Amino acid sequence: MYNIKLENYVPEPRPATTDRIVAAHYYAAWKKGAPGLHNGFDDLHGYPERTPLMGYYDEEDPMVTDFEIKWALEHGINCFIYCWYRKKDNEGKPVTVDDLRCGHGIHEGLFRAKYQNMIKFAIMYENAPRWGGTSREDLLENLLPFWTETYFKRENYLKIDNKPVLMICGKYRFDQTFSSPEEQREVLDLCREYVKSQGFDGLLVAPCFWDYNQVKEGEYHETNLRGYDFHFSYDSGYMPGTNYPTDEQIIGGQCEMLRKRLAPDPMKHVPVASCFRDATPRMTKAWNDQGFHFELEHIYHLSPEGFRETIRRMKAMCDALPDGAWGKRIFMLDNWNEWDEGHYIAPSHEHGFRYLQAVREELSERDNLPDYRTPADMGITGYNKSWGEPDLGAICEERLKGKQ
Repeated sequence: MYNIKLENYVPEPRPATTDRIVAAHYYAAWKKGAPGLHNGFDDLHGYPERTPLMGYYDEEDPMVTDFEIKWALEHGINCFIYCWYRKKDNEGKPVTVDDLRCGHGIHEGLFRAKYQNMIKFAIMYENAPRWGGTSREDLLENLLPFWTETYFKRENYLKIDNKPVLMICGKYRFDQTFSSPEEQREVLDLCREYVKSQGFDGLLVAPCFWDYNQVKEGEYHETNLRGYDFHFSYDSGYMPGTNYPTDEQIIGGQCEMLRKRLAPDPMKHVPVASCFRDATPRMTKAWNDQGFHFELEHIYHLSPEGFRETIRRMKAMCDALPDGAWGKRIFMLDNWNEWDEGHYIAPSHEHGFRYLQAVREELSERDNLPDYRTPADMGITGYNKSWGEPDLGAICEERLKGKQ
């Protein structure tokens, strides 16, 4: 009567065709008890608009990952870049899955997902001081063998010209591991030789810059000396001077940042478009006590239409680059699921699929028909066993108390 079709599992994705790698940064910190720095979805009860469209989910459940793979592929996203954390007490030791922070996103979710081989993935080694660092010996003897055997050899790991792509977040700390740029290049070349011995044609290593406002042509040159192949950023780098700038200000600011990043060397930089940035749930004493000060950030919200225009302009800038430029091969998106830090394009109650639709419209050939049914629409349940539903009555009571 109502043409409602129920499903037993996630329907097979119908990917949109793209002419480049379209990669979304992915923060796997939504398994209950996993993140350590925060309380996951329990920190979002006061922000119902941020609720994922599938509700609070058990991120370790491969069915959740299959929904994400489906939604990504059907909107032109063909790669997830997972933040990869090593626990500090594992530094200098052989690595196992138990030594990872938030390793469940890859090992419990992705690696058990039915559709895992339909999407590519890459790891971004998080090298901040609170996580495990490395040394020359540790990199060659512990990290690289684990990465190669556990990730690089998988069918769906991101490889370009038969070279796995390794991303490094915390470039400056990683650089300080080595006594000089020349030593770093030597070690990265040794990494490439090891990977070649495992059946590949080399290794591509790309650092994540945090503050491109301070990057000058000389520093780009040093990046080349250190043996990196290309570079990128976790977000667009746009930082407004006040809260809530207009769409046009945000679009112009992001595109100007890309222009600045391409200017010193148009061949090596990969673009990233950001949807918005609103870390209000993290503007708390608990975060301040851990050394974070999100209250110093200015909030901006780019509409889905503005996000589409940002992608359109950035793509045009990159398409005009010389042949062989990395910006013509990879386009990054910020971010799939930073729910509390406040930048996410995954389907939410506030925005639905509109940010994903913007990606599909600008970065794919739109040659498919996306499936916009939610798990609830399909009659699929059982992926929310640990979080449960928020106590809306208690939340309303607390809000009323605050107004008295």
